[in-house]
Amino acid sequence: MAKISWIERNKKKAETVKKFAALRAELKAKRDYAGLAKLPRNANPVRVVNRCSMTGRRHGYLRKFGCSRLTFREAALNGLIPGVTKASW
Repeated sequence: MAKISWIERNKKKAETVKKFAALRAELKAKRDYAGLAKLPRNANPVRVVNRCSMTGRRHGYLRKFGCSRLTFREAALNGLIPGVTKASW
């Protein structure tokens, strides 16, 4: 489980990105790089990290399911994810 502070920090970054999205798009269209540099660092969408919705883990993240590989495996084996079955051939 990730530290709560990391998860909250990531949420704050996502809010900042959303807040400055229109302004960033406008500045990029004008090619005003000096104006872009004056925006907060966390206004850049690259700084937001994909995190597991259940544990907050950042590595091994599966976009399609929104969780880490470990959480996905546990949920799939317990039958909590519809349509996902263990492969057998």
